[in-house]
Amino acid sequence: MSIYTSGEFVFKDVSKKVLKFARVSQDVPPDALYGMMKDEWNLHVPNLLLSVTGGAKDFIMKPRLKNLFSKGLVKAAQTTGAWIITGGTHTGVMKHVGEAVRDFTWSRRSYVNREIVVLGIAPWGALHNRDNLEKKEGHQPAEYILDEKNQGRLCCLDTDHSHFILVDDGSQGRYGVEIQLRTQLEKYISEQTVTKGDFHIRIPVVCVALEGGKGTLDTIHQSMTHDTPCVVVEGSGRVADAIARLANLKATEITTSLMKDTLSGLFEEPFTEEMVCEWTEKIRDIVGMSHLLTIFNADSKGARDIDMAILQALLKASQSLGSKNWDYQLTLAVSWNRIHIAQDIFSSDWQWETKDLHSVMTLALVENKPKFVQLFLDCGVTLWEYVTPEVLTTLYNNIETSSIIYNKLHKFLREEELPPNLKDAPYHVANILKKLLGGFSKSPSSYAKTSQTCTETSGMVKCDMEPLGISEKLQYPIRDLLLWAVLQNRAELAVIFWSQSQDCIVGALACSTILRKISKEVEDNEMSEGMRTQAKQYEGLAIGVLSECCKQNAEMSEKLLTHVSFVWGKTTCLRMAVNGHTMNFMSHGGVQMLLTKIWWGKLSVDNGFISVLLCMLFFPLMFTGIVTFRTQPIPHNMRLRPEPVNCHQRLVEFFTAPVVIFYWNVIAYIGFLWLFAYILMIDFQITPSWREYLLYAWIFTIFCEELRQSFYDLDDMGSVKKCKLYILNFWNQVDVLALLLFSIGVICRLIQVTFYAGRIVLSLDFAIFCFRLMHIFAVSKVLGPKIIMMWRMIKDIFSFLFLLAVWIVSFGVSKQAITVHNEKRLHWIFWNVVYKPYLTLFGEIPSDVYAQKFNATNCSPTGNDPKMAKCPYNDGSGNALFPEWLTIILLCLYLLFANILLVNLLIAMFSYTFSEVQGNTDQIWRFQRHSLIEEYCSRPPAPPPFIILSHLYFLVKHYILRLPTGGRKPLMHRLDEEDYKSLLSWEAECRDEYLSSQNQEKSQSTEERMQETSKKVDKVLTLLETDHEEPLRTVDRRLAELEDQVSQLSEGLNWIMVAMAEKGFGSKEVPTISRKL
Repeated sequence: MSIYTSGEFVFKDVSKKVLKFARVSQDVPPDALYGMMKDEWNLHVPNLLLSVTGGAKDFIMKPRLKNLFSKGLVKAAQTTGAWIITGGTHTGVMKHVGEAVRDFTWSRRSYVNREIVVLGIAPWGALHNRDNLEKKEGHQPAEYILDEKNQGRLCCLDTDHSHFILVDDGSQGRYGVEIQLRTQLEKYISEQTVTKGDFHIRIPVVCVALEGGKGTLDTIHQSMTHDTPCVVVEGSGRVADAIARLANLKATEITTSLMKDTLSGLFEEPFTEEMVCEWTEKIRDIVGMSHLLTIFNADSKGARDIDMAILQALLKASQSLGSKNWDYQLTLAVSWNRIHIAQDIFSSDWQWETKDLHSVMTLALVENKPKFVQLFLDCGVTLWEYVTPEVLTTLYNNIETSSIIYNKLHKFLREEELPPNLKDAPYHVANILKKLLGGFSKSPSSYAKTSQTCTETSGMVKCDMEPLGISEKLQYPIRDLLLWAVLQNRAELAVIFWSQSQDCIVGALACSTILRKISKEVEDNEMSEGMRTQAKQYEGLAIGVLSECCKQNAEMSEKLLTHVSFVWGKTTCLRMAVNGHTMNFMSHGGVQMLLTKIWWGKLSVDNGFISVLLCMLFFPLMFTGIVTFRTQPIPHNMRLRPEPVNCHQRLVEFFTAPVVIFYWNVIAYIGFLWLFAYILMIDFQITPSWREYLLYAWIFTIFCEELRQSFYDLDDMGSVKKCKLYILNFWNQVDVLALLLFSIGVICRLIQVTFYAGRIVLSLDFAIFCFRLMHIFAVSKVLGPKIIMMWRMIKDIFSFLFLLAVWIVSFGVSKQAITVHNEKRLHWIFWNVVYKPYLTLFGEIPSDVYAQKFNATNCSPTGNDPKMAKCPYNDGSGNALFPEWLTIILLCLYLLFANILLVNLLIAMFSYTFSEVQGNTDQIWRFQRHSLIEEYCSRPPAPPPFIILSHLYFLVKHYILRLPTGGRKPLMHRLDEEDYKSLLSWEAECRDEYLSSQNQEKSQSTEERMQETSKKVDKVLTLLETDHEEPLRTVDRRLAELEDQVSQLSEGLNWIMVAMAEKGFGSKEVPTISRKL
């Protein structure tokens, strides 16, 4: 036999929620039933099976017990993804379970990720109104009526269960027919496995018993006989209390008389001797299997929710297998997120090796359990040994489909036109990181391609992989794990790995850059804002560590900022900060001090502008002490020299200082613009003069310098990549445009026919060269922020122009259509529709809106004269016929909205931009000056046109003599291996000190103290709630003992009096002694 019917129904007049049910035979195979629930009902595979059994009749639970039971049961199901299996009827313990799930669902409806599966297995023949389940109209669900008043001996289904299996054996009104199928189904599910990472965990089953009678006792006994742990809720009554009272006794101490006394106090109905003996044997067996029995007492001190008792029952059962099963206990603790259980395991006498924790470490990472990850690290797990290519591949192939990296991977695959799966996921991640971290750094990850097949199930991605050439050991495993956590948006895990990573300042900036760039692509505003917040936190970590480093050693801190990081793609700290637009970091005092030193080169930063300028114009002055040189730090075993030792070295150090090179270039550029302007306005002849040829030569040297900047690979990043970075820079684009226009202008001016056109092109090109001056001003603390304001305001203008265009076009077209008839000349249409309304904004009121100002001599009646506009609509005698009142109204409305409203809106936008930038003036200037300093650090000392000499020297040395150029790279230093390790070790010490101080400040903060106080208050309240009932229970127990003693004394006295009366020592009437108090 098999499944009869399956369908859906709703409780009429109770709830609109659609529930699923299946009517099955008693001998249906459990595998078929389990398959139906997964395939047709789309139920997830459970991580735990909670079989709740107990009294089928309504009973009252104490408020505290009901609260702990309800919260704990639902918490266990929600946190573990468990199924709850009950009898499914609206009575007894099944009703309590349903109410617990209902209360939880109502209170957390807004953020419950997954519905709790509550499966009711009930007898079909004992259901009231069961015929309603077979009545349905079309595809509508059936309507079931909950009718407790008229149900009689039958029962109704519970309204708060989600699924029902109704067992039909053909009987009517018979209970218990579902027990066998329920037992088989639970056993079959317990034999299935759940895969988590590298784990294949069998689905655990726990029996939870409340109250109940003989059927409940049989269920508990049968479950424990099949090695299923059982949690008995003490205080719920009847069987549960009987087992709880006898649980601490030995099996031999449980006698029939003791059992009889126990049952008489818990049950109202009498028990025969045969029943007492049967109950005694079964409870002996139950108590004898103590490793499978857990008593939950809500009134005990420190009592927690029942979910802890369920977990303890599983752990207790697994502990019976010995220490070899501790990894299973850890797995349960991780799956249930119970950190204290794991701590108890590690505090035991069991011995383990760190490699034994690798599998549970993977599980903790996959399930995002940062507390467990930290615990495993504290217990000896070394990330250098743990993280292997196989582990990293497993992590990337267990990413959730809702994660950021999953979407990025699929987007990357679409862009690269690759198959839409996660084949070679780590390899593709390296390419994604290359784009996120920008062109200044190489990919910080290097993975070989692998052969793998990926499938997507239940929101998780699983892949079977065969490595093809992955090295046995990763070079920087902690960095790779940190990147995995960041790309998964797992902030707590990322901070843990960052705290153990190398080159932590660059690492924090890299994480900030990745999150800031990904946040722009995330559509969820809340997630995007959270990622931006995390990016700021990582930037704050970098600033904090750098501050700690600067306190200890300023010179070493400067090395941290400029050393080449082999961990993070051979970039530097400064370049990573610039690429990630981390303005707060770039504004740090240590960074700015370094940039200032680099800007001044070997010169002292205390030199004034006038003294430097005088030495530039007349260099012998530098030997008089008018300028000073910076003290040069040298090894401690050599004598310090505060200044260069000879005149030649002074000259070299002075003229190679970036600040001097900058001043020379500014002077030369102003001279270039003066020469350009002189030629355009005064000396622009048919035959070029010697001044114009000098201009051509000057432009050629500028072109050579731009060519050097675009292709000369000083940082070993490749000529193609260097050229791409050059083109991406806005000011370089301006330079290319200026040189291109100059070339076009020169070609045109050398051709007689296009001589004047060439002059126009060169005039426009001169404006672009003047515009280039703004880049030079960026170094100024006063003018630099003003340039930023100007750029922001230009963006405001472009957005404003769209609004303005609406009013200009609407007014211009309306006025033109009203006043002029069929104007066909496009340039005059543009003049009247766009240009004249635009000029109106600046006060030039058009006269053609007034009929009385019409003058036929100022216009062309037919529109044939190209130099005159067409006359307005008139009668031919000089009288305009268009409605003057309408054009005036249109003009007034246009001036009102465009000239007053929109222009003032633009002013308000400018004011907001100004105030916003003004508040961050210093920060913006500090960030912007880096690019200019970097540019002039790599420039040759001589300015154009003399720069051609440096270019010739470079060509001869590099391409002819094949000698290293030895270019100046003050913003990038390559350290040898020993110095590199020493620097990173010192940085790690500073990081640890910074984190220690932060933790100390956090523990002493007001918020943290309030939280600690709140926890202590909660503990006190819990103890008070428990302890105030303890004296009452003690009094009740002592009164019961006194009653027993008095009853025994009464019986003894009565026996003595009767015996004495029979011997003739008493009166004829024997007094009756009451046995009741």
